[in-house]
Amino acid sequence: MSFRVDLRYEHRKLWKDVIVHELATLCLASISVDYTSKVEIFEHGGLEPLIRLLSSSDPDVLKNSVESISNLVKVDFQNRAAICELNGVPPILELLKSEYPVIQQLALQTLTPIVIDPDCRIQLRQNKGLESILQVLETPDFTDLHVEALTVLANCLEDVETMQVIRETGGLEKFLTFVTTSTLPEAQKRAAKAITASARNCENRKFFHEQGVEKALVNLLGVNNDGIKIAACQAVSVMCELSSSKEAFKKELGIPQLVRLLVSDNEDVKEAAALALANLTTANPTNATAVFEADGVEPLVKLLTESGDGAVANAATVLTNMALQESSRSSIQYYGAMTAIVEPLKSTNTVVQSKAAQVVAALACDADARTQLRTSGGLEPLVKLLHSNHDEVRRNACWAVLVCGKDEPTAIELCKLGALEILQEINLSTSRQNSFSEAAVNKLLDSNPTLKYALTGYLSSNNIITDGFYDLGQVKANIKILNLDELSKQELNQQRPILLINAKKVEFLQHTLPTDEKQLEISPLRAASSKSSAKTGKGRSRGRREEEKMKEEEQAEMKPDVEDKDKPWEPPYDPMFDAYVSEVAKSILPMHNSREQVISLAMFVAEKMGGSIDKDNLYDFPWELHIGELKFELKSNVIPIGNIQKGIFYHRALLFKALGDRIGISSSLVRGAYNRAWNHVLLIDDPPQDVHGPLTPPKEYVVDLMHKVGNLMKSDSAEAVHYQLFCGCKQFCGKNQVDQKQVSMSVSF
Repeated sequence: MSFRVDLRYEHRKLWKDVIVHELATLCLASISVDYTSKVEIFEHGGLEPLIRLLSSSDPDVLKNSVESISNLVKVDFQNRAAICELNGVPPILELLKSEYPVIQQLALQTLTPIVIDPDCRIQLRQNKGLESILQVLETPDFTDLHVEALTVLANCLEDVETMQVIRETGGLEKFLTFVTTSTLPEAQKRAAKAITASARNCENRKFFHEQGVEKALVNLLGVNNDGIKIAACQAVSVMCELSSSKEAFKKELGIPQLVRLLVSDNEDVKEAAALALANLTTANPTNATAVFEADGVEPLVKLLTESGDGAVANAATVLTNMALQESSRSSIQYYGAMTAIVEPLKSTNTVVQSKAAQVVAALACDADARTQLRTSGGLEPLVKLLHSNHDEVRRNACWAVLVCGKDEPTAIELCKLGALEILQEINLSTSRQNSFSEAAVNKLLDSNPTLKYALTGYLSSNNIITDGFYDLGQVKANIKILNLDELSKQELNQQRPILLINAKKVEFLQHTLPTDEKQLEISPLRAASSKSSAKTGKGRSRGRREEEKMKEEEQAEMKPDVEDKDKPWEPPYDPMFDAYVSEVAKSILPMHNSREQVISLAMFVAEKMGGSIDKDNLYDFPWELHIGELKFELKSNVIPIGNIQKGIFYHRALLFKALGDRIGISSSLVRGAYNRAWNHVLLIDDPPQDVHGPLTPPKEYVVDLMHKVGNLMKSDSAEAVHYQLFCGCKQFCGKNQVDQKQVSMSVSF
């Protein structure tokens, strides 16, 4: 009887304890949501009894206890560390075997944050927790737990050691099988995110690639769910850090799938797909070609006009990568990429600005693309990017300007917009200059010989003087350089004339009247004279007809001027220079010896500009008067070079360079002080007849066009320096005679 009483007492006591535990844990589950309460529970040692109650036989106590622990470990690293110290992982794993889904779910939610701690992951591996989680994924009846299980597994996959264990035990293969076969959208999305997070580690990427993760991700790209597509694209983007994975995606036909996503109605999908393609095509020409073959050019160009900065930046990256192939580049231009890139160049987002400048640099190697950019107004925002304080933006903008400056029209427009001044300012700063800024300055100058000679006073043998070139003297960098049209409209002044090189004829339309109109314009006077021609005699009639014919011709000459007044201004044709070109082409070009060609050209130039002049007679050479008369005669400060019959150093050097460029005699043009200019030529000395072997390197000579015409002076000789610096008379240069000692010092230096 007493034994029964004891049993009833113990049972009643246990029942009371369960009630107390249930109510206590229920209260803790409620208050553990608040952060202040979390601190109070931790400081009063509340975590340890909660872990002990995880072995309770009462499901309500279990549920309340694990819920309390789940609340405590969220955003609280102290409670997470305490879980490991109290060996709380094993009892939580045991809850995965519970028959109650809510307890299993809470257990997984508790494991999600605590496995971030390395010690907790060790306990998880030691207690076969990974196998338990994978078993949840393999159980079809546990579909409601798959999302939470994947979340736990995602945190585990970020750890290389845990990833290694999963791989060795076959868990990685099971995981990828689940990714491929699952029909739960949320689970597939979480799985893709788990791959993304884990693949950020290079070792994990290799493990995924070995298990063929590319095929699984390509399958996810085809799922009819935008969230899954975005997550899969992000995973592809990360896996692309591995070059072998890029090839695998191409093999699995992932590129055509990504191209199709570029026309999605969802902006986030388009941005994610463009990011994946950007990473797939970077440093991989094969994949760039695959994008082109999948008809990806048109949707990518359209993305440049989208509002999302991410989509624009990613699309620009893909187009830049594709532009390395000539066939793709022409297609990109065909779909109007240079027009579409104008708005991204105006963006305030530095990433978009940088990528847009890269597109310009990649496409502007073709003349048509540069023309398209120029006519679309893209040069102005590009030049503004040179002011950027962002290093990458400024660097890419300099790169783009460097490529755009290949042709003269674009280079001139860039200079008008101030690109040259900005680039020069950049090059003066040690913190702002870059590998492209100095090259961009040189390219702009090389594309515009007029500008280069005005600013630097130097033209190399590669700087060819073409029609329309003009020499306006040395100009400071901060002074605006007027074009030839503006200079021709200036009133006569006392400044040095602008020398023009132009052998291009301007062909005007022949303005002829129909026969009927001509008959209507016959004046009554002419009609009367024709009637009385028999009476007045043949001589008088012929005189009147000639007089009237002259009047008609004058009127006909005036009509084109009226009708062509709206035509763009053209520089005046220089018939004398044109004749010079023809003459040297016939007489000098057939010569086979380069030295003879140079000497003959020098003599030709000197003959056309007053012949050789003795140094002592420079003062008597009336070149200034001649130039003044030409300016007065032409009513212009612009003088065609062929009109000058009495020229000195800088006239002759310019004519030598201009004629030499026409017939293939390479020379440089250097401007000196005091109206000096000279030409450098490279010539190979003929070896002695009895010496055989390789030719000696070419030597640089200065060509004498003034005194000993045709004399070739070695550029480092005292004679050459004297020709460049020494002035024989005070009035000729406006300075005192240079001391011979100074010349000698210059040569030595």
